[in-house]
Amino acid sequence: MSSRNSLVRTANRIYAALIAAVGRLDKSLSPRDTIRRLQNHSFTLSDTIYLFHIALATFWITLMQSPGFPLKLLIPVLYNIALLIPFTSQFFVPATPIFAWLLTYYSSRFIPDDKRPSVSVSVLPTLESVLYGANVSDILTRFTHPVLDVIAWIPYGVGHFTFPFVVAVFIWLFRPKQVLHLWARVFGYLNLVGVVVQILFPCAAPWYEVIFGLTPADYSMLGSPGGLLRIDNIFHSHGYTVAFSHAPVVFGAVPSLHSACATIEALFLSHFFPQTTKYVWAYAGTLYWSTMYLTHHYLIDVVGGSCLAIAFFYVFLPDEFKGPAATAGPNGFPGSNGTGRLSKYEIYDLEAPRPRRGGGGMDGADYELSSDVSSPHASDEEDNIAYRSPAPETPRSSMPLIGNERKKPRTQAPRRSHKHTASIASLIRADDRVEEGWSPIGTGSFMFPPTPTQNGTPKAT
Repeated sequence: MSSRNSLVRTANRIYAALIAAVGRLDKSLSPRDTIRRLQNHSFTLSDTIYLFHIALATFWITLMQSPGFPLKLLIPVLYNIALLIPFTSQFFVPATPIFAWLLTYYSSRFIPDDKRPSVSVSVLPTLESVLYGANVSDILTRFTHPVLDVIAWIPYGVGHFTFPFVVAVFIWLFRPKQVLHLWARVFGYLNLVGVVVQILFPCAAPWYEVIFGLTPADYSMLGSPGGLLRIDNIFHSHGYTVAFSHAPVVFGAVPSLHSACATIEALFLSHFFPQTTKYVWAYAGTLYWSTMYLTHHYLIDVVGGSCLAIAFFYVFLPDEFKGPAATAGPNGFPGSNGTGRLSKYEIYDLEAPRPRRGGGGMDGADYELSSDVSSPHASDEEDNIAYRSPAPETPRSSMPLIGNERKKPRTQAPRRSHKHTASIASLIRADDRVEEGWSPIGTGSFMFPPTPTQNGTPKAT
């Protein structure tokens, strides 16, 4: 029953976050709003990055052969339309680095072979043996089993393509939009730089060494699914064989973008959602192993991709997200209750009221908002300036007719002080109420104040 209630609460929280996130979206479809914002925008030096994106897109679209001219002109036309409409521009502008990476990855297949660098076949296995004393990836592939194949396939062949969207959705629901923009920017530039390195420094993956040994490679060779071929056999399909055979970047072993993506996902989730740390790093560790088990990367590729992701994360992470603001909700309040407002217990850093054991209602201790015992100077703190009357001549007591009576010295230990709230108990000065016929401290024994149930007779205890 408790697990069912927990699932219901989680589902309700996600639903409430979804409704709030949809409500925060810009639903305007008028290009005039975008043009107006562009006119009011104050351009800075960082905006010059869009000139780089324009030049990069122009280069790859010019090089692109499929689709051919003039159909390929629809790519920039449709993209500009998406930028003009406010509803779509709020997604497409932050995702510009991601689109730049996808365009670079796809169009790299059209680079003429005579303009490409030569493929390195022996550099990676040599470095693997020199740095680690053995070919670690080769050792991991000597024993295979269908169960291990499936365990390796889930993060490598499924999680790698779906987990980035999961991270983006969670950030969109539970964190400010600046974090979502940061995620798109870091993820896009990380993969863009990784693909450029693979193009400029092509290296053969372990599957090539298994099939062809150390014979020279050329760009006319098709890619191989490696260990994923066993997954095709398990499911009686040819999906991975076809996908990897026609991959735009066949010799892109270093850096491993699988390990880079897993590392950046783990860094983001563990930083902005600390409660997920052990789970996301377990996923990343499994993916590190699967890249080598499936003969797609050497250990040095995995290390290189992870180091690249770590560098990008800490270089791009702004200072305002390095502290408690990293766990702030969409409205900027750490520990926000989903409405954008903090409860009085969160404002004063106190524990929330405890439910009454008998069910329903709250006991007297629940109204105590001070969470620590008062200091010896607690009596002086009763006159805290935060709760004084704005008029200096206003009597402090709720009985203005009582003058400056002679006060009895306090001999008992200091009581708990309501330092954080002007509660009824702190406003009533008990030692000024002796003439009323009751006092909690003036008689040496505790006496309840007159109530209708006591018929006005104090009851000593």
